Amino acid sequence: MPRGRYSLHDPHDHTPLAEEHFHCAPGPSGWRYVSQLTTPSGDPAGSVDLALDDLGRPIRLELHASGWQVRGAALDGVTWVRTDPTGVHATEGNVRAHAFTGTSPAFLIATARLLRLTPDASATRVRLVAFTDPVLAPRTLDQSWALITRETHATDNGPLAVEEYQVTALDTGEQHAVHLSGDVILSAPGIELEDLESPPSVFA
Repeated sequence: MPRGRYSLHDPHDHTPLAEEHFHCAPGPSGWRYVSQLTTPSGDPAGSVDLALDDLGRPIRLELHASGWQVRGAALDGVTWVRTDPTGVHATEGNVRAHAFTGTSPAFLIATARLLRLTPDASATRVRLVAFTDPVLAPRTLDQSWALITRETHATDNGPLAVEEYQVTALDTGEQHAVHLSGDVILSAPGIELEDLESPPSVFA
């Protein structure tokens, strides 16, 4: 069960945004990721709880940020309920999309699990619903994912398989790289792995 800490920052000006303390693990029916976020000064800033089924589809998502809450799942595309900080107003959304995304590294791992790309395959288009900070506002976006390389590196704890993905935002054409090992993001725009207490999980 990998457990550790990511630092999140603005990918453009590198302003620190949050620390994300996480643990995650595959299980008999899929994979789950749980994290708590804190501000750079150490105050609570929200949480992420994401569970995937064995095919990589989101069977449960719960996000908290700035008093806002989102609960979602894959249902007729993806469906979610977003509740305001007072708890009085809740709005439901549904989009013909494949999965969810957001600032948490969990979503990059989840998308990679969903697509299950191979290095010799062409780029795959995916439609996602992003919940944007600070109020978890939903936005539908389209991306293209391609697995560029899959390499194995020798480490003190045994061989480490590292995958490099190229992710393209189809509305702007902007591209960036995501480096992933099992269920841990090694590097991605706005994300740095600061601490890892145990090796990444190895998926079958």
